[in-house]
Amino acid sequence: MSATISAELSAGIEKSVDLLRGRRIAILTGAGISTDSGIPAYRGEGARTRADPMTGQRYLADETARRRYWIGGHLGWRAFADADPNPGHIALAEMERDGIASGVITQNVDGLHLRAGSSRVIEVHGTMRRVVCLQCGQVFDRRDIATQIEALNPWITVPENIVLNPDGDVAPENTEGFIVPTCTVCGGMLKPDVVFFGEYVPADRFRAAESLLRASDALIVAGSSLVVNSGVRLIERVRRRGIPLIIVNREPTRADAWAHVTLSGGTSDILPAFQELLT
Repeated sequence: MSATISAELSAGIEKSVDLLRGRRIAILTGAGISTDSGIPAYRGEGARTRADPMTGQRYLADETARRRYWIGGHLGWRAFADADPNPGHIALAEMERDGIASGVITQNVDGLHLRAGSSRVIEVHGTMRRVVCLQCGQVFDRRDIATQIEALNPWITVPENIVLNPDGDVAPENTEGFIVPTCTVCGGMLKPDVVFFGEYVPADRFRAAESLLRASDALIVAGSSLVVNSGVRLIERVRRRGIPLIIVNREPTRADAWAHVTLSGGTSDILPAFQELLT
């Protein structure tokens, strides 16, 4: 176990392991698992507050907002895409390979669980890897859209040092003259394959998350404050079944009162400890 783990936290980890041992464990992750990969969280100590998060309604209706979104997303995307999985992601992938974890339900759009080697990953809020045409339904790789953006806007230069927002974008200083990419099939409006604020999680994704929970008999929440409704709905299903619920997060969460154990600490320390002790 890591030397950075206190005696109190170590005791909580051991108590959690006693509850989890021999069970099929589902994992629910949030932004807090990716902070050690350089991607900031929405909430908690040090988080940067977003005064105007993009909503689905605004994206569709406001051309200026849409332009600002695409230039900010392009400037931040390469740094976002270059982020590497950290020990927390890797530990969960190893737990799945060892038959301990049944899979990962993630609220993140960064794709780091897949890059770490997890094979059963349900991305309930979508992924920044894909872009969808809202008119014809064509799906594009984000790298191809980045190439289109740079061809349409050859004046764009991506700065070496940028300050990422949790969504993987940055606040652009200027959007004048920026040409927004369009569908190369039909010319329709493009949108990253992510759930914006105010949008609903697609029903098929939520059903997949519920299915994974039903196939499991314990849940670890890692790096989520459980403010977003999709996470709360899943926790309610766990609470009704009475199966072990372990919460790992630096800050308090909305479900702490229902958890069998709450561990206040970093996922990069605690999840590898779980993997080591449960193997």
